[in-house]
Amino acid sequence: MVGTGAVAAGPGVGEGSGPGVAPDFCPVRAARQALARPVRRRGKELENAIFEAALDQLTSGGYARLTMEGVASAARTGKAALYRRWASKDELVIDALDATLPRPYDTPDLGSARDELHRLVEGFTEAMTSRVGSALNALMGEIDHERAEVFKGFITDRVLEPTARTILEILRRGAARGDVRPGAATPLVADVIPAVLLYQVKIRGLETMGPDFAGRLVDEVLEPMIRA
Repeated sequence: MVGTGAVAAGPGVGEGSGPGVAPDFCPVRAARQALARPVRRRGKELENAIFEAALDQLTSGGYARLTMEGVASAARTGKAALYRRWASKDELVIDALDATLPRPYDTPDLGSARDELHRLVEGFTEAMTSRVGSALNALMGEIDHERAEVFKGFITDRVLEPTARTILEILRRGAARGDVRPGAATPLVADVIPAVLLYQVKIRGLETMGPDFAGRLVDEVLEPMIRA
């Protein structure tokens, strides 16, 4: 009887497993557990992973569904790592967008106001049709009134005002070299492109912009206003 019991127990222990493997071992569950464990990263590497996760959460689920816990899980880090850096998801989202959006003042001197303006608008449209642009657009579309001022301030300080200042600098360079009429470099003229871009993104929609949008905006709207 003892021998029979020993034989009956054998298949249950060794079934689907090799030497030294626990009887309840599941490869799929083990892989999931391994992927869920925090990854030891520090400094910029960890920060970049958190920003990537935050943008993914914004794009896929929107601001309302974004949580610090969800970002930490997607970045494969602990929630404490986020709270050591950011007190709230508002701060995290702003830093993630700030770190990823291109700077409008990176527009170089190309020797032509038209070419420089075209480069600036093209960079803006590329940014807005990228993942970070989709995240920013999702944020703008659903933030509630309490948070609206915070994010409005960020968009003004980080996107609109730097863009207008860069346009002013382009127009002043153009006036100095003679391809922009004297007196065209004014704050009101510089606000035209940001205003049209914001209208296009918020009202018309990104899908209506098309690959030639930058050229049309510069040639049909701004050029007639500034041409020498």
